[in-house]
Amino acid sequence: MCLSLGCSSPHNPLNCIVPPHMLRVMALRGDDKTARMARSLLKQNAALRDERAEHVSPPPPAQDGGTFAPHAVSPAEGLCCPDRRIHDGDGKAALPGRLVRAEGDDATGDADVDLAYDGAGQVFSLFADEYGRNSLDGAGMPLIATVRHRRNYNNAFWNGDQMAYGTGDGEVFRTFLELSVIGHEMAHGVIQHSGGLIYENQSGALNESIADVFGALSLQRSLGQQIHDADWLVGRGILGPGINGVALRSMKAPGTAYADDLLGQDPQPWHMDHFVTTTEDNGGVHINSGIPNHAFYLFCNYIGGKSWELPGQVWYRALQQLNNPMASFQQWADQTMDAVTAIAGRGTIEAVLLRRAWKLVGIAI
Repeated sequence: MCLSLGCSSPHNPLNCIVPPHMLRVMALRGDDKTARMARSLLKQNAALRDERAEHVSPPPPAQDGGTFAPHAVSPAEGLCCPDRRIHDGDGKAALPGRLVRAEGDDATGDADVDLAYDGAGQVFSLFADEYGRNSLDGAGMPLIATVRHRRNYNNAFWNGDQMAYGTGDGEVFRTFLELSVIGHEMAHGVIQHSGGLIYENQSGALNESIADVFGALSLQRSLGQQIHDADWLVGRGILGPGINGVALRSMKAPGTAYADDLLGQDPQPWHMDHFVTTTEDNGGVHINSGIPNHAFYLFCNYIGGKSWELPGQVWYRALQQLNNPMASFQQWADQTMDAVTAIAGRGTIEAVLLRRAWKLVGIAI
């Protein structure tokens, strides 16, 4: 079963950016060194999962009777600034490690530390300025992160309390401090504190997809990109120099992010006709996320402009209003339809285009 090979417990997920199916392929196809690395990561993830199971997340903060504010809350109303705390793991497993840069400290000159600090600020700004959310929990929680977690560690994760980033081994992965990855991991914290989505099957794939969405929005907003100028890749530039691929995932064209002798073929589908039924990866949470990812991409491209504005508002509102930790793709699509209706109005072009986007990935609403 998947759980014994390093996947997360559905109720206490360890949200890693590198999916277990990729590690299993490396364990089968890699040379002795690479296969050992992949097997070791799977075992480490299992141990971290057990630690994660000891943490119980607090209930999500009150949402003022379920209302939604798509614009920033002023500092006078309680929303201020991030509380970033970046630690150096010094290649060790213990978390969080040695505090090396706290909120307001000058840049250290250490690229990893400063990238983690700046990235956390950009993701905080996305949720605060665009959606009125005060940090990951909505109540100003510190943004704790560790760089150089373990030695040559080929992964990054959210463990329920903090982010941790490996440096990569320079061969399969070269870094994990890329903004769409940082945004993805931090978004798992937002999802956790917004009622959560059980980390298996379709609800787990939605968990991964929503994290990909806000990872992509974090990057696009930081670059000031229009929707049609973005590449819609998650983890662009993190693959090693000898790997035939451009990223971990493509929201624009799921299934095309990589095709490599070591990593295999990107398995993500873009349409429900190709939905993958599997017992691995908690029911394919990193695989089938390509379907709602592509629906969001299509909606954005129909709308045009800036993805973090109306499309991001729709996805954020839907997450806050969902109240269904075992939601299916169909139920999520219906929730986004309710959100776009509340924001843009019933029968508007935005609502029509969202319906079309879901239909094109095989989900009728």
